[in-house]
Amino acid sequence: MDSIDWRAPSGEKVVDYDRRNLALYAALLEADDAGRDWRDAAATLMQLDIAHEEAETCWRSHLERARWIVGEGLATALVAFNARMTQ
Repeated sequence: MDSIDWRAPSGEKVVDYDRRNLALYAALLEADDAGRDWRDAAATLMQLDIAHEEAETCWRSHLERARWIVGEGLATALVAFNARMTQ
């Protein structure tokens, strides 16, 4: 996986970072829905060193962003992803 930011984007605009990490977002949602421990998901899906003091915050911010994209931000995300594909 490409390097990830310690904090996922926030706000109501889909950015390139979201596009690049859409597969990660999906995997995080799947892992959370399956009840996987955050440490396992952070280590395997994000290649984070879970001993790092920011690891849980990083994992949580990406999971929250994933939830926003498939929830409240879905309409915005669909428009943004479609616009990118037609350019």
